[in-house]
Amino acid sequence: MAVIYDLEHITTYRYANPVTFGEHRAIFLPSLGYAGRTLSYSLETNIPAKTRWLMDTLSNNVAVLEFSEPATELQVTCRVRGEHHGIRAIDDFPLETRAEEVPVQYTPDEWVDLSAFMRPHAEDPDGSLAAWSKSFVAGDQDDTLDVLQRMMDAINETLTYQTREVEGTQSPSETLRLKSGTCRDYAWLMIESLRRLGFACRFVSGYLYDAALDGGEVGMTGSGATHAWLQVYLPGAGWRAYDPTNRITAGYDLIRVAIARHPAQVIPLAGSWFGNTEDYLGMDVKVTIRKLGTIPDFDAL
Repeated sequence: MAVIYDLEHITTYRYANPVTFGEHRAIFLPSLGYAGRTLSYSLETNIPAKTRWLMDTLSNNVAVLEFSEPATELQVTCRVRGEHHGIRAIDDFPLETRAEEVPVQYTPDEWVDLSAFMRPHAEDPDGSLAAWSKSFVAGDQDDTLDVLQRMMDAINETLTYQTREVEGTQSPSETLRLKSGTCRDYAWLMIESLRRLGFACRFVSGYLYDAALDGGEVGMTGSGATHAWLQVYLPGAGWRAYDPTNRITAGYDLIRVAIARHPAQVIPLAGSWFGNTEDYLGMDVKVTIRKLGTIPDFDAL
C-alpha cells in the first residue's frame, strides 16, 4: 500500500523594522528513495527571490534563496504532494550473523563508506554519555536488536519531551543532565550513544504524519512541525529507522527529507539578515500533512 499525502511547511520570520536578507538555504523536499516519490512541489516566498536547487555532499535536496528586497516579514512556503510506501518492519530483513551481536562487525568496504557516521561528534567531558551508553551492554546484554530497542525505550520513558523555541540541538550530555529535550535532542543522544558502541548512525530530518491530524485516534509527539529521528546501519537490513520520541521503527509516519552526520547540517531553513538586533521579533513554523488516499500494492491489483 502507498499513501498519497499533501504537505505544507510555512516558516515566518518577523521584524520590527525593514531588514535585508542574505542567502538562505532551505531543506524541505522529501528524499525517500525506494520508500516513496515526490509527485509535485512548489517553493514560494512573500518577497522576490532567486531560487536555485542543488544536492549537497549527502545528496540532500537544497534550495538556495537570494532575496533582493528588504522587508519586515519573511515567509517561505513549501508545498509537496507525495507518495509514501512506508518503512517495513525489521523482521522483514534478517540480520547477517556478524550484525546479530554488539559490536557489529562491518566489512573493510563498509568501514570506508560508514566511517563518517561511526566517529563520535559530540564531546563527553565528564564521561556521563559513555557510561550511559555502556549500561545497555553490561553483562551479557549483547543482542543487537535488543540493545537498540532498550535504548530507544529508555529515552522515551525516562526523559521528558519539551518543545523549545531556541534553535539548535542540545549536547547529548546536556540532555542526560536535564532529563528532557526535543525530538532533535532525543535523536542526537541516541546517535552519539550508539556510535560509542561501534554502530554507524546518521541523523534524519523530516516530517511526522499524525493520523490525529486527519481525525484519527493516534496522537504523535512532535507532529505539526519538522521532526527528527535516526537511522542505524545493520548488515543484512541496511539503514533502519529509530524514532525515540515516538518509539517508531516501521510504518507510514516518518517522511524523510535529509540525512546528516550531525543536526547542524540539516536545519530546515537557515540564513542571515542585516539590521539591529532588537528588530528581530521571532519566528513561527507551521507544518500540515494531510492524507489524500491510498493506493494498493501492485500485487493486489
